[in-house]
Amino acid sequence: SPPGLLLLTSFLLHVKEDRASPTRLVCDNRLIQKYIMEAKDMETRVGQCQALPVLSCPAVLPLVDFTFQQWKSKLNETKRREILCDLALLVGAVVGAQGQVSEECGARQLSQLYRHANSFFLLLQTFSWEGGHWEPSCSPHSMEQTHVTSIFLTYRRLVQGKLLFFFEDLAKVLCK
Repeated sequence: SPPGLLLLTSFLLHVKEDRASPTRLVCDNRLIQKYIMEAKDMETRVGQCQALPVLSCPAVLPLVDFTFQQWKSKLNETKRREILCDLALLVGAVVGAQGQVSEECGARQLSQLYRHANSFFLLLQTFSWEGGHWEPSCSPHSMEQTHVTSIFLTYRRLVQGKLLFFFEDLAKVLCK
């Protein structure tokens, strides 16, 4: 089964009817560690692809770096919205790159990255918060890149950084 489908399925199996509670994903630290390892593996595999083209239409990628102190001072809903904005931009970059990469290895890796990033995007939209639903009116800080490998680096850093710390913050609330 595709990894993205596995992520979504593992989440949906643990959703309470009245309120989304991503208990297993958040409380079982092994799952986020698995997704970090998969992000690293995808980045390594795309780096081994031959003849990846320079993107003629640059990918617009979110700047996913943050300071730990700033991150800790934000509300969980603010963190969720920020990650959703980053993922929306990242998914858009993957789609744009897919139209420019015809080489089989690169196309396969981009397809896998799309499934993973889009699964996290869909997953985070299902979380119930007092603030309501996510609105696609965000403007994250971004940069343009012409190398396909930059998309994978950005995804790995997002999963290894903001998503990991977000899930750790949620675990403090959900996993008592």
